[in-house]
Amino acid sequence: MGFIKNIKNEIKVIRERDPAIHSNMEVFLYPSFKVMLHYRVAHKLYRSGHFFLARWISQRAVRKTGIEIHPGAVIGENFFIDHGNGVIIGETAVVGNNVTLYQGVTLGGTGKEHGKRHPTIGDNVMISAGAKILGSFKVGENSKIGAGSVVIEEVPPNCTVVGVPGRIVRRNNQKLVREDLNQVDLPDPVNEDIKTLKYANSEMTNRILELEQQVKQLKKRLGET
Repeated sequence: MGFIKNIKNEIKVIRERDPAIHSNMEVFLYPSFKVMLHYRVAHKLYRSGHFFLARWISQRAVRKTGIEIHPGAVIGENFFIDHGNGVIIGETAVVGNNVTLYQGVTLGGTGKEHGKRHPTIGDNVMISAGAKILGSFKVGENSKIGAGSVVIEEVPPNCTVVGVPGRIVRRNNQKLVREDLNQVDLPDPVNEDIKTLKYANSEMTNRILELEQQVKQLKKRLGET
């Protein structure tokens, strides 16, 4: 895709996915727009073997936007970072088409791998604020990663993952993420377990009180006889 076409496409994507943007001119102030322009140039230089110049451009983008994308990362079309501060994408990360990231997301490594060290993100994936995806596995297409989750193993397509460590709580959600960017109404299995335990504890407490009352009544009866 040519440079001008890239600019037009970035404007289109940002206008589609951020309702706070009211004009094309506002897009030029947007961190995601700035960092992607830098990334596209740096990536071409990186692929041509101009590693220092590529890193120089990407580090300038970090200082301007707070978003760090290694020029070696491979990113597809219609990629969108909302807000973006604190986003980190590692050198061997591969990101598909129509992917959305929110602030504080890390596509990183574990420090134990060599070669391919960073995750591969399938098409139409949404990764919510503060989520960390660490390792060289794949997150399948159309999946959602909940805010603050830490994902350290492969995620099949059409799944919802929440928690630390990340757990799959929904499968085969066929709706494309780019049409549903709801970060709030995701299930939380830990919270559900806590509620279940609280309910069980309450029932147990009531049963203990009931038994104690029966014992008192029995003692009273025995005392009278």
